[in-house]
Amino acid sequence: MGKILLEGMEFFAYHGCFHEEQIIGTRFVVEVELEVDTTKPEVTDHLEDTINYQTVYGLVRHEMEQKSQLIEHVGRRILDSIKGTFPGITSLEVRISKVNPPIGGKVKQVSCVLTL
Repeated sequence: MGKILLEGMEFFAYHGCFHEEQIIGTRFVVEVELEVDTTKPEVTDHLEDTINYQTVYGLVRHEMEQKSQLIEHVGRRILDSIKGTFPGITSLEVRISKVNPPIGGKVKQVSCVLTL
């Protein structure tokens, strides 16, 4: 078994419960960690035998472009999209962080972590 991590993916997106958030947008950081059997690609050195992290990034980007009120909803869509594309994944974790959330005080970020 091996893990593939995509760390620090940054997006400007329009997720939030407040009307203003869906108009002016804000910065988000997404992390994805997936566990998969890496035995074959360790030997073959062929991309088609493993998880193409460029494809994973594209799936995350696509879901981040769809407006949502809750980051939990975005996270679920990301999980479902990645798992649907790569069914051989044995475990999957997505962390979405909203940077400088509008909650009435100084907060660096708020995050949601979902796992499959």
